[in-house]
Amino acid sequence: MNLDSAIKNSITKLPAFPATVHRVTSLINNPDSSLTELVDVVRLDQSITANILRMCNSAYFGLRHKVDNVHDAIMYLGRQNIVRAVLAAGTSRFFKNTPGYETEARELWEHAVGTALMAQILARKIFRREDSSLFTAAILHDIGKIVLGEFVKDKYTEIKKIVAEQSRSFLEAEEKVLGMNHATLGGIIAASWKFPEDIRNAIAFHHRPDRQAGKTDTMPWVVHLADQGCIMLGIGRGADGLAYDGLDGALNRLGLSQQDFEESLAQLVREMDSARELIGIVQSTSN
Repeated sequence: MNLDSAIKNSITKLPAFPATVHRVTSLINNPDSSLTELVDVVRLDQSITANILRMCNSAYFGLRHKVDNVHDAIMYLGRQNIVRAVLAAGTSRFFKNTPGYETEARELWEHAVGTALMAQILARKIFRREDSSLFTAAILHDIGKIVLGEFVKDKYTEIKKIVAEQSRSFLEAEEKVLGMNHATLGGIIAASWKFPEDIRNAIAFHHRPDRQAGKTDTMPWVVHLADQGCIMLGIGRGADGLAYDGLDGALNRLGLSQQDFEESLAQLVREMDSARELIGIVQSTSN
């Protein structure tokens, strides 16, 4: 089996993406959906339910009352926060150590959560609202590393040599050696999980949003900038946290100033301080 076939074959070994997350997202995006419908979907997944209740009672959401059932959790959290909680609870199960990127499961998950939070901070500045699809794309932007990690590990010396000697990014070296980079692979995984095109593209082009052929979507640019912000702050940084393209192109494309970006970074630091419970759930789901 050649390398390309081996990589793609590894995708088939990934667990199915939780149907609960897809159903909840669909209900959240439907203004006519009811609280009862959300409760009925969420409580069917015991793992997601347990983690939602754990997160509800954490400092991150800052609820005043102890929550011990799904109905109250959804009522107190509200529609946007329940998307965050369900996505975090549902996706954390996929995160594991990726030795090829010198990244442990917790670090990779911390980076995913940080990028998702930063994406929402940026969305509030750009669109004056949060976006559940953007949060989904951001929290899954590095999902390709889960599959590609083993292949990167086997070719690590060769990849690092190209980075050092040819002044290429880790992403470019990855593609040259393996024939595919983790972002492109992430888009393929998202397609296999039946995510819509905008989320697939945001994952596939999160390092190079300028390479979207004929596309004007802003989501890949936001995820790109959120990812860069986390790399700059050292949030879950691994071996691929090497120089990528500058920020100016993304800031200009999104109509943001340097000050806007710096304010967003400061806000992210504050949000990460209270999001430790959100980050900590990977420890109970990755063993």
